[in-house]
Amino acid sequence: MIKVERTGEGDPLEFEVTVSVGNGETRHHVTMARDTCERLTMGTHTPEGCIEAAFRFLLDREPQGSILRRFDITVISRYFPEFERELPRYLSQS
Repeated sequence: MIKVERTGEGDPLEFEVTVSVGNGETRHHVTMARDTCERLTMGTHTPEGCIEAAFRFLLDREPQGSILRRFDITVISRYFPEFERELPRYLSQS
């Protein structure tokens, strides 16, 4: 389960994300600029939906314990260059 809670309304937006898989739970602080959200979702999804889709993308590629505790959404592409190309598929599953 992925729970996304917006904690900051500035720019960048700030989120606290709780990931519960099996018996484990991790918490993450994630930032995302408003224009990045607009670009990644083409304006068709909420910022929370974008963050949730990004975490589903990450969980398909690494264990939850390997996900950084604090990061900006743009960092994902450094580790997984296919992120922006694959994200629309995860957004459509929301």
